Amino acid sequence: MNAARALVGEKGYDGMAISDLSAQSGLPPSSIYYHFGSKLGVLAALLERTFDELHALFPNPSSYDELAPLDRLEAWFSAACESLDRRPDYLQLLVAISVGPQKDAEAVQATVRRIRDYAHASWVAALTPVFAPHGGKNNEALVQELAVLGRALTDGLSVTNSFDGKSYRSQVAPFVALVRGLADQRAAKRKR
Repeated sequence: MNAARALVGEKGYDGMAISDLSAQSGLPPSSIYYHFGSKLGVLAALLERTFDELHALFPNPSSYDELAPLDRLEAWFSAACESLDRRPDYLQLLVAISVGPQKDAEAVQATVRRIRDYAHASWVAALTPVFAPHGGKNNEALVQELAVLGRALTDGLSVTNSFDGKSYRSQVAPFVALVRGLADQRAAKRKR
């Protein structure tokens, strides 16, 4: 899996050949085909491993429950970005695979969906105490919209990291400032 991750990162999925994987891993092609069935099977296994590693690497928003809601969001997002700064290859791999021609394969779609659903649920858990601590249909709808935006921001940061060399962590303050501004604006409207 380490060899596959390196090759996909270097050559892309389409550029990776089983012969390359065999040479880099030291396994004969027959063993790779036996265990994974195909190049797509290698990719599916790599995505599963990536999901498991991401899940272990990312903090849960509930880890910061002792903090005020906005501070909790900032602490969680900071920790998540620090994790991504340590392993930027995770999201880069996910984004590359999500837009490549293999994105329509059922095994790829299922794993990518699980990763994205996990990220979305984390954003919802982080944003709910800020915007919907007492529920409410409109508040919950806003949380869902912001969770999609947060997930998209994180996806985009993988491109920014790759091309511009900006760390994930460098984008925490501007994003949190936007969230704080929106929370303040909504609080001011409620007071009127």
